[in-house]
This record gives sequence, C-alpha cells and structure tokens, in this order.
Amino acid sequence: MKITAIESLQWGAFPRLLVVRVHTDEGVIGLGETVDKVHGAKGALHGTLAPLLLGQDALDIEGLWRFVMDNIMYHGYAGAETRALSAVEVALWDIMGKKYGAPLYHLLGGRTRERIPTYNTCIGFDAVQDYAAWHEDAGALAKSLLADGIRAMKIWPFDQFSEGSFGQYISPAQVEAGLLPVRQIRDAVGKEMEIGIECHFRWNRASMERIVAALEPFDILFIEDVLPAVYPDEIKLLSQRTRIPIIGSELLMTRWQLREWLEKHVSPIVMTDPVWNGGIAETRKIAALAETFGVPLVLHNVAGPICHAACMHLGAHIPNLFFVESVRAFYQTYFPILSTMEVAVRDSHLAIPEGPGLGVTLREEALQRPDLTRTISDGEGLAKGRRAMGDHWAVEEIR
Repeated sequence: MKITAIESLQWGAFPRLLVVRVHTDEGVIGLGETVDKVHGAKGALHGTLAPLLLGQDALDIEGLWRFVMDNIMYHGYAGAETRALSAVEVALWDIMGKKYGAPLYHLLGGRTRERIPTYNTCIGFDAVQDYAAWHEDAGALAKSLLADGIRAMKIWPFDQFSEGSFGQYISPAQVEAGLLPVRQIRDAVGKEMEIGIECHFRWNRASMERIVAALEPFDILFIEDVLPAVYPDEIKLLSQRTRIPIIGSELLMTRWQLREWLEKHVSPIVMTDPVWNGGIAETRKIAALAETFGVPLVLHNVAGPICHAACMHLGAHIPNLFFVESVRAFYQTYFPILSTMEVAVRDSHLAIPEGPGLGVTLREEALQRPDLTRTISDGEGLAKGRRAMGDHWAVEEIR
C-alpha cells in the first residue's frame, strides 16, 4: 500500500489545528493532526517529510518513522518537524486500522480498561466559555462541570501575575488573589471536584515554593509544568518540597527527552502529547518507559477530534494511565462541526471509539467550508527506498 499524496487542511475558524490526510494507492485515507504553531509544522510536512514519504509503504509505520527521524534529527528534531511527523504517524495508524478493519487499541495489543478517566481543562471557545467562567465564579463553573459528569478540572490562576516580574517574584497578595478560584470551588462543591493547577512554566522555583505552600491545604490533585522543562533539577527540588504531585512535561518530545526526566525522578507523574511527541508508537514507548519507573502518565489533549480519538485508544491500552486531558469547550462546539466524533462524559470517564482505525471521520460539510485551505504534496517523492541515516543534501544523494 503506497503513499500517493499527503494533504494538509486548515480552517480559518479553527486556526490552532492542522489536519493531515495521507492518501494511498488502495484508496484508504488516514487522518492525523497536530496543534499550535501550525505554519511551521505545515512547512515541515510539505517541505521536508512529504518528499521522504511519498511512494513508501504506508504500513511500514516503524520503518518510516525511523527513516524520517534519522533525517530530521540531523538539524535538531524537537519542533515543527516532530509535530508534523506526529500527525503523519497518527494517520498511518489510522490507515492500518482501516486496512484490517480493527480499532487502533486492538492494533496496539488491546485494552487494559474500558473507559478513560478525564479532567476538564477550562479553556473557552465559542458558546462554551469555561475560561471566562472560572475567572468570574469558579464555584459556579464547578457545579456546571459536575452536572456534565466531570469531577476534575484544571485552571491556571497564578499565570496573570507572572508578567510583571518575568516570573521571578510573586507577592503574598498575588498568591492570595490566585487562591480565590480555588476557594470558590471548595466552598461551592467541597471535594466533589478534583482541582488541577496549571502553571505554564512561568515561574522560578522560589516563586513556585510560595505558591505550592499556599495550595497545599486545598488537597490539590496535581500541579503542572511548574518551571520550564529545561530545568529538571530545580523541578525535582520543588517536587521534594511539596505534597502536591507535580506533572511534567508536554514540552518533552520523544522517549529520549523523557529518559533523563525519569532517570532523575524529576516528578511523580509525567505527561506527553501524541500529536507533538512523535505519534502513537512513541507515546506507547514513553508510557512503557515511565512504567519501568513506576510513574503514571497523563495524555495531553488540547487539540481536535483526531487527537482526542488517538488519546482514547492510547488511554484504553496504556496500563499506567493517570488521566487523559479533555476540553469541554472544544468537544461541545467544533468537534461536531468538523467530524463524527461524539464525546460524552459519564462519571468523569470518556468512552473509547470502536474504529476501524481511529474511528473518526471528517464531515463532508467540513471539507466544503469556504474557510478551508488545502495543500497537497503528491507524486513519486525523492526517496527511492529508504536510507538509514543522515541528512540528504541533494536529490542525487537521496535516490
């Protein structure tokens, strides 16, 4: 089954998303996706990856991943190229599932659970303004989430104070102001709602120690990305000084970047994103690596319906899963516009799609929208077979 074309889709109404369709000579089309900084990923997809992948066997997922990684690693891989590779790799798994009529979780080896634990990241989009809601009255938002079957939520109340000092200092008054939505949640619903705190790596350790000390009495579920992931030793020191479990980090790409983190015991929970980190297989390898250290895994999931489906299949399979992130403001608004993906939360858990492949289809109406931009790479490609290592400087070298 040969790859005949690689297509990217962008919608003006959903600018964070880059959807990828991989076409084959058997008519099977696989769906993939990546999110954020999509112009760079799109350039990498069509400028670097497509010439390597066109004409190759779509079912050789591991071999193609290694071939592309060998090439992009030559100039530093953990950016746009890896996001583009993640989207393609997800699409290749979708192709394999459709080829054999099996859901992705079966291809991975089957399920370890029948439903997926989730927390809601309180972003706002269109009619579902959860971000504005937790700034206005986080207690009322907690009640709304509970009514939708969600018993865990994530907010980021301290970010607003970081810009003034570039994250170098937070005052007691600012800490107290940041605690306001946490207090509102506890006052409104008690401990019916789990609370996660996102920090978006905006602070130094001195400031974070003040923040976590103030949060400890509220029985916080976790605190995420406390410092930039390039400071693992500082994060480890903070983790040793608080009872709140620290999660890190979606910013670590591939198993190689997670390896040092785990070897150093930086945090008791790790997080990764299958549409950033290299894809489905890379997520499974990261999960297995974390499992050898007894560390649970969170799947970062703030993209579109294709990423959501991938996270559901992975969440079904991975034994050391902690939570899969989800965003009510996305799956209640634009998921149904773009796709057949239906998301419902019951008892703070999500259902697993049945496939084949990812089990998600783009709506024909989405493919006809006037705000859609398509870019297609097709033809024979430049790589005749596969080479093992290195960057290819000229067409003659890649043949």
